[in-house]
Amino acid sequence: MKYIVLKSKIHGCIVTENKLEYEGSITLDRDLMDAARLVPYEKVHVLNVTNGARFETYVIEGQRGSREVCINGAAARLAYPGDKLIVLSYTMVDEEDLVGYSPVIVRTDDQNRLIK
Repeated sequence: MKYIVLKSKIHGCIVTENKLEYEGSITLDRDLMDAARLVPYEKVHVLNVTNGARFETYVIEGQRGSREVCINGAAARLAYPGDKLIVLSYTMVDEEDLVGYSPVIVRTDDQNRLIK
């Protein structure tokens, strides 16, 4: 049996920009992507802590070190600069691999810097 489990989480990142006139996605600083083990075009759930909105989209690689968290396309109506987000990705794991499994959890400060 396979289970869908949390693969990675970026907790507390802050929206830096939103672009309504874009095809859609969330652009993330490459450093955040690496820390959370996210890859370009990976499906993610985005939870807006500020207003309660939730949506699915995919990741676009932003400039490394930019601390960018940009909401693009229609989702730009659901998150505005200054909003606090949680970004989640999931994976499928075989039952026998669940023992000892743990997701990658990344926390950021209010400037989208990684918290050690």
